[in-house]
Amino acid sequence: MGSKKAVFYTSLAFSLLLISLGIVMPEQLENFSNSSLNFIYNNLGWFILGSVFVFFAFCMYIGLSKFGHIRLGDDSDRPEYKTATWIGMLFSASIGISLVFWGVAEPVSYYIDPPFGEGSSGESAKLAMQFVYLHWGVSAWACYALVGVSLAFFQFRRKLPSSLSSVFYPLIGDKINGTFGKAIDIIVILSIVIGIATSLGFGTLQVNSGMNVLWGIPVDISMQAIIIVAVTIVYIASTVSGLQGAMKHLSNLNMLLAFALLGFVLFLGPTQAIFKIFFQGVGDYVQNFIGMSFRTEPYSDGSWIASWTLFYFGWWIAWAPLVGSFVARISKGRTIKEFMMGAVFIPVLGSFFWFAVMGGSAIHLIQNMGETALATAVSTDVTSALFKFFEYFPMSAFLSVLAMVLVLIFFITSANSAVFVLGMISENGNPNPSHMTKVIWGVVIAGISVVLIMTGGLAGLQSALVATAVPLAVLMLIMCYSTYKGLKQELVYSTASKKEENKEQIVKLKKNLSTKKA
Repeated sequence: MGSKKAVFYTSLAFSLLLISLGIVMPEQLENFSNSSLNFIYNNLGWFILGSVFVFFAFCMYIGLSKFGHIRLGDDSDRPEYKTATWIGMLFSASIGISLVFWGVAEPVSYYIDPPFGEGSSGESAKLAMQFVYLHWGVSAWACYALVGVSLAFFQFRRKLPSSLSSVFYPLIGDKINGTFGKAIDIIVILSIVIGIATSLGFGTLQVNSGMNVLWGIPVDISMQAIIIVAVTIVYIASTVSGLQGAMKHLSNLNMLLAFALLGFVLFLGPTQAIFKIFFQGVGDYVQNFIGMSFRTEPYSDGSWIASWTLFYFGWWIAWAPLVGSFVARISKGRTIKEFMMGAVFIPVLGSFFWFAVMGGSAIHLIQNMGETALATAVSTDVTSALFKFFEYFPMSAFLSVLAMVLVLIFFITSANSAVFVLGMISENGNPNPSHMTKVIWGVVIAGISVVLIMTGGLAGLQSALVATAVPLAVLMLIMCYSTYKGLKQELVYSTASKKEENKEQIVKLKKNLSTKKA
C-alpha cells in the first residue's frame, strides 16, 4: 500500500464489489448480512453496550477535567462558525434525516410493543419515551463526539492529516503513514459509505411513502431509484460549493424548516400534553440511564433489546467516523469543554423535544383520544407513519409536503458532508479534496443505497449497518486511550512552554530593574 491513492482505490474496489454482489446475488447478500447481524446480537451485544458507555464516560472525563481548557487548534484560534450555525450543521450532517423518519414511528412502536410489561397502556407510553430518549440521548452523541474531538485535536493542535489514522499517532507514530494507517482509513471509508447509504435508503423509503399517501405514486424500487438519482445529482452539484457555501446555507434552511414543522405540530396539537411528556421522559431517562444502558436481558430471549437498542447503538458507532470527521472539520478553535457541552448535550435536548412533539403527540392521540387507527397504521408500515400522523391535523397535505422537503434537504446535507469526508480520507487527509473524488463517492453512495433497498428493504439496511459496528467499536476504544495519551502529552508540552515563557519574562524583568538601578 505504498501508493498515495492506495486508500482510495482499495476502498473504491470494495464498494464496487458490494454493489456488484447486490446486483448479481441479492438473496445471498441479504442472507449474509442477516446472519452477521444475528451473530452480533447473540454474542457481542454486551460488548456494544459496554463500549458506548465507555465512550460517554471518556467524553465527560476529558470535557470536565484539566483537559477541558485545551483548544482544538492554536491558542489564538477561535471558532470558524457561530454556535447556532455550528449546532445546525451538527443536526444536518448527522441524525436529522433519521429524526424525521423515526419521530412518530419509534415511540408508537414502543408503545404498542414495549420492552417489558403490557403494550398499549399508560405504562408502556412512559416506557416508550424513556427508551426513545436512551436510543437518541447522550450515548449516541458521545460516539460522534469521541471521534470528533480526537480528530480535531490531532488535526488542528498537532497539525496531522485530517484522517482517522492520525488519531493513533501516540501509539504507532509515523506508521500512520504506512500500511497500518491506510488499513484503518479503508475500514473507516467502508463504514462511512455503508452508513450514509443506509440513512439515504431510509429517507428514500419515507419520501416514496409520502408520495404514495399524497398523490398515489406507487411504492416500488423503480420510483425509489428515481428519487435517489434525482437527489444524487443535487447533492453532487451542491458539494462543489464547499462548506462555506452550500452546507452552511442548507443547514440553516434545514433548521428553519424543522422549527416550522415542529411549531405547527406543537401549537396545533396537544401543547400541554407535549410539555408534560417531555419533562416526564427526561426525568425517567435520567433516573434509569445506567440500568437501560446495560440492559442485556440474559434471562429471556432479548429480542426487543437486539432489535432496537443494539440496532441503534450499532448505528451510532457505524456513523461515528462520518459525523465525527465532519464535526471535527467544523469545530476548529473551540475548547474541548465547549466542544463536549455543545456536541453532546445541546443536540440531545433538541432530539428529546422533537420526539416529545412528534411521538408524544401520536401516543397522546392513541392513548388519550382513542385514535387506535394510527397505531395500526404505524405497525403496518413505519415508512408512512409520519404522513398518517399528519392526517389528524389541519393542513395535513402542507405538513406532509414540508416533511418531505425537510427529508430531502437532510438527504442532501448528509450526503454532502459524507462525500466531503470521504474525499478528505481518500486523499490522505487533504482538507480540500478534489471535486472528482467527491463526485465518484457520491455516485458510489447512490449505487449502494439502491442495492441495499433491493436486497431486503429496511431489514437489509439495518443488517448492513450494524454489521460494521464491532470492528469500529474496537478501533474507538483504542482511540480513547490514544487520545488520552496525546492530551496528557499536550499538557506536559504546554506546561513546559509556560515555564520557559515565565523564565524569559523574569530574565527581562531583572534586566529592566538592573538598567533602572544603574
